[in-house]
Amino acid sequence: MHDPFRLLGRHGHRLRALCPGAAQVALAGVPDASWRRLPGSDVFEADVGERLLPAHYTLHWRDSAGNDHTYTDPYTFKPLLSDFDLHLFGQGRHWHPQNVLGAHPRQVDGVDGVLFAVWAPNAQGVSVVGDWNGWDGRWHPMRSRADSGVWELFIPGARAGQLYKFELRTAHGLLLKADPYARAGEMRPANASRVTAPSRHVWGDHAWLERRAANDWHRQPISIYELHLGSWRRRPDGSFQSYQEIADQLVPYVSDLGFTHVELLPVMEHPFDGSWGYQCTGYFAPTARHGDPDGLRLLIDRLHQAGIGVILDWVPAHFPRDDHALARFDGTALYEHADPRLGEHPDWGTLIFNFGRAEVKSFLIGSALHWVEAFHVDGLRVDAVASMLYLDYSRGPGQWLPNRHGGNENLEAVEFLREVCGVVQGQHPGTLMIAEESTAWPQVSRPAWAGGLGFALKWNMGWMHDSLDYLQHDPVHRTHHHERLTFGMLYAYSENFVLPLSHDEVVHGKRALLDKMPGDTWQRFANLRLLLAYQFTFPGKKLLFMGGEFGQWTEWNHDRALDWHLLDHDRHRGLHALTRDLAHLYRDQPPLHGHDFEPHGFEWVDCNDATHSVISYLRHGGGRSMLVVLNFTPVVRHGYRLGVPGPGWYAVRLNSDSGHYGGGNVGAAGADAEPVPWMGRPWSVSITLPPLAALVLEVP
Repeated sequence: MHDPFRLLGRHGHRLRALCPGAAQVALAGVPDASWRRLPGSDVFEADVGERLLPAHYTLHWRDSAGNDHTYTDPYTFKPLLSDFDLHLFGQGRHWHPQNVLGAHPRQVDGVDGVLFAVWAPNAQGVSVVGDWNGWDGRWHPMRSRADSGVWELFIPGARAGQLYKFELRTAHGLLLKADPYARAGEMRPANASRVTAPSRHVWGDHAWLERRAANDWHRQPISIYELHLGSWRRRPDGSFQSYQEIADQLVPYVSDLGFTHVELLPVMEHPFDGSWGYQCTGYFAPTARHGDPDGLRLLIDRLHQAGIGVILDWVPAHFPRDDHALARFDGTALYEHADPRLGEHPDWGTLIFNFGRAEVKSFLIGSALHWVEAFHVDGLRVDAVASMLYLDYSRGPGQWLPNRHGGNENLEAVEFLREVCGVVQGQHPGTLMIAEESTAWPQVSRPAWAGGLGFALKWNMGWMHDSLDYLQHDPVHRTHHHERLTFGMLYAYSENFVLPLSHDEVVHGKRALLDKMPGDTWQRFANLRLLLAYQFTFPGKKLLFMGGEFGQWTEWNHDRALDWHLLDHDRHRGLHALTRDLAHLYRDQPPLHGHDFEPHGFEWVDCNDATHSVISYLRHGGGRSMLVVLNFTPVVRHGYRLGVPGPGWYAVRLNSDSGHYGGGNVGAAGADAEPVPWMGRPWSVSITLPPLAALVLEVP
């Protein structure tokens, strides 16, 4: 039934009430009303004549066991959703559909309850089921709002904290679905949605948000500590920490480490731990693994008050097939494409959003804004962008459909990405939309008006692959792969790049960063120290996955905490100290961050010394310069001469071979420039290059 209000409620002299399982029914204040059950139904009817009744009357009913119950009839309330909201939603222009759809405690005509609403245009009927009505779909059938496809019902007496789902009657039977717009859900493996009250968290990050809005992030340091909340640390019994427990440890740890931001692998609700959150079902709900939504707000607030930004991984590319979630939500392909050549992802066994459908765009844009507005996050890293852009992504001939021009570009996805980036960054200046995009698609991080996708930043997957490939070669062979170090500068300014050493590089047999490095234990640590120094001094913002900062030996395992006990060992403690000093040096020195996206911030000194596997370059910014020299062999280079900009003392600000970091303490504190022409420069320095090490010198 699309409109149960046509049958239920008061209609002239007659009053009809829906009471499944009732043995008898009575109307409060009208004891003499005579009730009868309509044949073959759960509907009771009484003739109340001309009596003046409250607009929202109370019914008493007794079940077959003799238990008495009281409720206010939900079928006495007018429609509450505005036509304007429904119009915007249907046009794909509603930026806050979560404020309309879902479950919202409110008071209507002095009656407390919850307004439920869901989009299910192809359902034959929809009911709200929950722990207050025995999960019985006969109790609360919803009203369809005409052509919008939205169903709504205000249920008096429902309240925050209660569990619920939607029961949908389709041509193929009944479906039981969690609310796509729920703000919270049950702890897996349970999957009901939970009614949430308005947040009670009192934010204390106003100064942070003001600075963010006024900040020129292009010329500010951005170093991102990427982590998975479920495995960064755990309780002694192996269970998940709460958001507050994480905050108590994460905030001082990252503050000391010196990173400017954290990036959290998806915190949206998801049923399968092994998906790491990338197959989420709750696009508006933080996972219950660590507590309630206000717990996540507390974590973010405390990070902000400590001067640390927060980026969330967000997954609009695809969603899982779980029966309780979005897949074939109303019995049809609603959020996804019906044709598997468009709607199914062959690699992950997931479903692909129909980006051309207006209501799906409203859903996804609303989700993006929700995390920025309700949780104050500073950016969203959009996962798997390449899979969104290409219709033939991971597909062979005959497995995909071309666009209207015959090409392989997903034009609807392109339009969606431009719009969501424009809306989020336009409405909240200073927020960052970041693309994980692994192809040569042009202008990913350029404005939409210039033909770009509109992202602020793009992961530099080329730099990551080249760097790891080069470092995994035995040093004796590196001379033959020198271009891996230099090729990146040919495209370094084509995008606003982040240099990522992410979670994807330490799983599925790829080995941990430390374990990738060749050589004996000493060389492995030296190589990793060198890699991190290369990352923090090369043009681009920085990202490092948890564990890399102290040399986790084993691949990341989402089911257990990092091996923090390794910090009891000198080499790991030294690597951690180097990461901290690199992060602080990067933050404190404008030459290392001020012009990450502009060619005048970088200058090669020598990129051609493949024979010795040495590269050197200058970083410029803030009217100052830093000289970086990287020796990728275990050979000490005495008297290594480099051309420099001018005279003076070139002081070593960082030596990755320092004994403080677990190195051999090779190298001096600096060098005096000499009037010896070298490399086309009138001045030069002669320095000792430590083995498998980086030197960062301040230019006088």
